[in-house]
Amino acid sequence: MKSVQIVNRTRDSVLGTRVGLADSWWQRVRGFLRRPQPKHGEGLLLSPCRAVHMVGMAYSLDILFLDRHGQVVAQYPDLKPGRSTAWHARAKYALELPQGTIMASKTQQGDHVVWLINEGNDGAATATRAATLEESNTNSRSAASA
Repeated sequence: MKSVQIVNRTRDSVLGTRVGLADSWWQRVRGFLRRPQPKHGEGLLLSPCRAVHMVGMAYSLDILFLDRHGQVVAQYPDLKPGRSTAWHARAKYALELPQGTIMASKTQQGDHVVWLINEGNDGAATATRAATLEESNTNSRSAASA
């Protein structure tokens, strides 16, 4: 699974350094189900995604919904197991993060989030420029079809 670094440009804070890009049907359905609780810096970016459920989960997560430009359109700090979010028509992505990340980063609705593709073997973000989520996702699809 491709890994990205997620940065809140509005707050100048890093939301995750090892965030998996779940862009296939199976990766999105599975999410964190039956996986260990994510550590600080870890997470999943589900693409596309407009709602999240926590059925079968053993721990809480922080959830951010982002539009195609990377703007935060909704947030769910500390979403508990068995609960679900509303469906967000403007959302294109859901970002699942360890509990407490939203509060620690002071992320709010309207903030602008970007990602860097982790290209190194050590998970370090080696991309030279930040791209919006839409630009990176479009570039990934173009490269895959070439």
